[in-house]
Amino acid sequence: MDRYYHQRLAWGSCESFSGAEELDAHGFECTRVTVPIDYAEPDGETAQIAISRHRASGDRIGSLLTNPGGPGGPGLAGIPQLLAETPLAERFDVIGVDVRGLGASTPKVTCRTPEEHRAHREDPVWDRSPIGIAQTEKRFRDYVADCVRRTDPKLLAHIGTADVARDFDVIRGVLGDEKLTYFGGSYGSRLGSTIAETYPDRVRAMVLDAAIDPTATMLDPVAMATGFQNAFNAYAADCTRSPDCPLGTDPSRATAEFRALTIPLQNQPVPAADGKNLGYLGATGAVLNLLYQPSLWPVITKGLNQLRKGRGDALAGVTEFFESSVERDLQQAVLCGEEPRITDHVTATVLDLRTRAAAPITDDGRATGLTPLPVCAFWPFPPFSQPHVPNTAGLPKTVVVATTGDPATPYAGGRNLARYLDAALITYEGTQHGAAFRGTACVDEPLIRYLTDLTPPPAETTCSPS
Repeated sequence: MDRYYHQRLAWGSCESFSGAEELDAHGFECTRVTVPIDYAEPDGETAQIAISRHRASGDRIGSLLTNPGGPGGPGLAGIPQLLAETPLAERFDVIGVDVRGLGASTPKVTCRTPEEHRAHREDPVWDRSPIGIAQTEKRFRDYVADCVRRTDPKLLAHIGTADVARDFDVIRGVLGDEKLTYFGGSYGSRLGSTIAETYPDRVRAMVLDAAIDPTATMLDPVAMATGFQNAFNAYAADCTRSPDCPLGTDPSRATAEFRALTIPLQNQPVPAADGKNLGYLGATGAVLNLLYQPSLWPVITKGLNQLRKGRGDALAGVTEFFESSVERDLQQAVLCGEEPRITDHVTATVLDLRTRAAAPITDDGRATGLTPLPVCAFWPFPPFSQPHVPNTAGLPKTVVVATTGDPATPYAGGRNLARYLDAALITYEGTQHGAAFRGTACVDEPLIRYLTDLTPPPAETTCSPS
């Protein structure tokens, strides 16, 4: 492995790096780091991991490596740009990483083109009869076959979080840091806890935001459904106080009004800009994504008001944006490798009914007591790992940030992660997904102090929106 840890990097323009074309103007540079695809075969096939860097402007401590979440969130821009605008940029080289299989890294996980994904999203199988179930499962089998046909099978077999954690350690070493300083959000907290378990003695400091319980599934559909319904209820309570609210004036009727607007889109999509149409999945998916941040609630109001007038421009634009913000094929490959697989229809149906009950806003009204098996039931590669309590003996003090009303990563999961890592916990009282470095001094100031001089915050801190 020495040749990987001692490779020389050729930093240069980011213009040819997918997803990072504009970074040059913001003071970033880019390069690629070579890693083995299979760490058990260091002399075998290799991958090129794309990374970006914003150099420290002052007295440099070292590198601050980041991960935005997903899995499948582009890592070269976004979070690194956000951190480059904080005081951390004076003391750290801020490093963005496109994890293996993603973005500007090669080889990539590719199952379908964006156009193929769009076509399937716009033409779902709504039939929940046995014939419809069989049609849906055939689509899933075809999707898996496309993944295997279009992506190096060795990469698909080594795309898990444990392999990414080893990549991050190589990057740390290549950058010349004796120990890792890391910030990760959402799925990035799962990556962080994996790094902490794999290399506890190589961690300098670690902040994990929108944290995921390492003993739970990353995308627990019932927990997430509950979180999104609660976030929708908070949006509705705010919206119905306004005369232009598309959901009326009674918060208790908001879910019913929302479903009355969206369910007809299953059979009658509405036109949107550029000759596109907005269907049910696009509309509901856009709203769920907009619920991640209260600052985006006005876009929900605008989009639903357009729906009332028979147009889908705003929500269709949101769908396009968010579909490009996460690489779904990579996400699917990671989840199939690390989430418990459902391989029987009874379990799938019970989970479907529980999810519908937890979030009526996501209930398409098509439940029949029959549910297709999910994509991962047909995944041909053995699991990489399963949720578990990490063994992090020797890990220095870390910090977990969790939001009480986070729609995507339940607050209880953040508390559990803090307990497992013996980490300080910062609780943010709000409904957004992620709270670190979003402008709340109560959250940001102790994080900056901890990352720079290793002074951790108290065992528990509670912050409210500023």
